[in-house]
This record gives sequence, structure tokens and C-alpha cells, in this order.
Amino acid sequence: MNETISAIATAHGVSSISIIRVSGTEALSIAKRVSKQEKIIPRHAHLTSLYNAEDALIDQAIMIYFASPNSFTGEDIVEFQCHGGMIVAEEILSTVLAYGARLAEPGEFSKRAFLNGKIDLTEAEAISKLIEAKSVDAAKVLAKQMKGELKAFVDESRDALLRSLAYSEVMIDYAEEDIPEDIFENITRQLDSLSEQITRIVDASHRRRGLIEGFRVAIIGKPNVGKSSLLNALLSYDRAIVSDIAGTTRDTIEEQVRIGSHIIRLVDTAGIRESEDTIEKIGIERSLSSVKDADVIIALFDSARVFDHEDEKILSMLESLEDKHLILALNKCDLERKLDTALLDCYDPIEVSAKKGFIRLTEKLEALFDSIGEGEEIMLVSARQIEAVKFAKAAIEEAKTPLQTGELEFFSYHLQEAVKAISSISKPYDSEEILDKMFGEFCLGK
Repeated sequence: MNETISAIATAHGVSSISIIRVSGTEALSIAKRVSKQEKIIPRHAHLTSLYNAEDALIDQAIMIYFASPNSFTGEDIVEFQCHGGMIVAEEILSTVLAYGARLAEPGEFSKRAFLNGKIDLTEAEAISKLIEAKSVDAAKVLAKQMKGELKAFVDESRDALLRSLAYSEVMIDYAEEDIPEDIFENITRQLDSLSEQITRIVDASHRRRGLIEGFRVAIIGKPNVGKSSLLNALLSYDRAIVSDIAGTTRDTIEEQVRIGSHIIRLVDTAGIRESEDTIEKIGIERSLSSVKDADVIIALFDSARVFDHEDEKILSMLESLEDKHLILALNKCDLERKLDTALLDCYDPIEVSAKKGFIRLTEKLEALFDSIGEGEEIMLVSARQIEAVKFAKAAIEEAKTPLQTGELEFFSYHLQEAVKAISSISKPYDSEEILDKMFGEFCLGK
């Protein structure tokens, strides 16, 4: 913690501005050497020339000093905002390192902010996920977490568990005293309420994870139904080869595209059918795997062809899917209809075609993604958070049996495990190992 660290905080590549961040006890003295300025006013934007260790001019840049403890990390921080491009930024960083700083590890700035009490883990993970957010809705959810929404839930849950634990300890220590008859009922009701809330939060978090990671949308159908044409239309360029020859698409094709305010991962799959071709069979297996991984399935049927056993196989697959959002689309609707849609009507299919466009489909996708993003339920943004609340719920459920049988020592043990699990969301007990693993997934310079 005594070492001064530095890193380029902006993304690699050509840009108008690059930011080099320095944090630690030597940050101010290093800034004075790089800028040749003796007086640096905190929180004041200094337009200054920057020089390397050989006194050669590097660039004219903005320099801002944030004095401890009023900074992101709680330490002295200096930021150099120079002209973009890796050459200038790298030379400034090299000079800072030559003057005694070391290169920061991924997430080390945020880790120091946590260790210095500037943020808790819920805020730190929200910062990390905000960088990765794939929708406006995700940004709103994460902004709430940075303001302490998840921390408030953790604190309230922890207090509720501690109250129940305190009642238990009182009953153990004062078993001979008069204890209210309804105390067991009140504890059970309180634990049931918390358990139900955790279930709702976990379910909502799984359902809405695509807001942050990007929803995976798989296009499935039999060969030659128009899946690749649909992919190209949604991407607005010819990404996939389109041919009348069945089996042209042999592998899954994945591309990102923006639908409304959401960035989604669009997957074009190989046509699903019975095949003896070894390569095509591998492609079909990957198609089936993509269906399992997808959040949304677009099942495409050819309205200009008679319903056959291949269509039947696709329909059977749809009926077996659980926890997937399904959209049925009838392609080539500009041609004479030959497909009997009676079996598909329950899915409320929409008509599309290359000639008439796919606007109805994109509107339906946008409405679906927006509906998933609705709701005020707290969202857990990492696997670590989800596992913590699941463990807490399991411990709560295990505590109920000894509570009913009067084995209060076992009840207290399970409740203490629940307290540890729920508390770990904002501040883990076994902190060092967990922190190294978690902050190591952050961006460099963050």
C-alpha cells in the first residue's frame, strides 16, 4: 500500500485524449518532476508542459491533483490528460515509472479505494460492470448500486438476521425466564420474508443478466429458411453467405448488433436437420448448443413451403425449451403461403421477408428487451454476489428445523453462516484472497 502506482486509464488506440493516473504517497512529487511545477493546487486544472527524464518535451497536457483523502483511492492522485495516441501516453507513463512509481495491477486503483474505505465491494463491482454494460437499463441499475442500493439491502438483511440471532442467544442464556410465546413465530416469519426476497432477487438477476453481458439471440430453423438473410438484414451488411443450396451455413456465426438501447449477441446457426455429412453434423450440434446458451430464440419458418418433418423437429425443440424467450417468425411472407400455421398460432408468429423488411421483428425484440429491463427489483451483478445470497438462503432454510425443535445452538450456528454469507457481498471476511481474485478482473488503470 505504500508504493506509488501508475497506469494508462483510457483504452488503447487512437483517441483525442489519453489519461495517465498516478496514486500514492509519491504522486505529487512525481508530478512536480514531470511538469517542472513547484506549486500544484488541488482540484485545479493545470495546463502544463510535461518532460521526460532527459528533460525533453513530451507534450502539453492538463494535470489535476487530488489530495488525500479526498480522492477516488483515498491517496494522493495525479491525472495527466494528454493528447491521444499510445506514443505520448506511453512516454508519460515510462517517465512516471522512472521517477519511482510502479505499474499498477488490474483493478488496483479500485482495490485501494476499497481498502481505504472509499467504496465497498458492491460499489466496486458496479464500477467494473458499468464499463461492460450493454444497455441503458444496465447503466441505470449499476448507477443505483454505485449510490448504495445493494449495500442497503445487505445491511438490512444482516440486521434482520442479527435480530433473530440475538433472540436465539437470549433464549439460550435465559431459558428459565418468561419468554414471549410468539417469539418463535416472529423469527420464522422474519426468516421466511428474507428467504422469499432473496429468491426474487436471484430470479430477477438471472433474467436480467443480458442487460450487462448482452442478450444472446439465436436464430434457428431448418436449412434454407432464410436465417443468414435475417442475420445480414439485422447487421445491415452481408456477414453470412446466402445461397439456395441447403447446408451452406456449416458453423455458428456470432456478431454484435444494437437493437434500441441494447447491444445484443446475434447467433446465426446451421440449419437443423438430419444429415450424414460429418462437417454439417458438427455445425448442427453447435446450433443445438447455441440454443441452450441463448436468452432469446428466433425460430424461423418458411411460409412458402409446406410444413414438413424438419419443421416438426424445430417445433418439438421449442416445446421442450424452458426459461427462454421465444419469437416465431414466418419468413418469405411476400410469396404465396403454403405453410399451415395452425400448429404455430399459439406462439403468435410475426410475418417477415427480405423484400418487406424485418422492422416488425426488430420492434418485437426491442419491446422484449425493454420489458426485461423493467422493474425495481435489486439486481446482483456478479456470480460472486449470486452465490453469496444463495448460500445465505440455504443457511436460513437449514436453520428453520432446529428452531422448530428447540435446538437453538444449531439454529444460531446456521444463522451465523447466513450472516457471514450476506455480509460478504459488501465486505468479505477472508478478504485478501477474494479481493485479489475479484479486482484482478478489472481493467488496467481502474
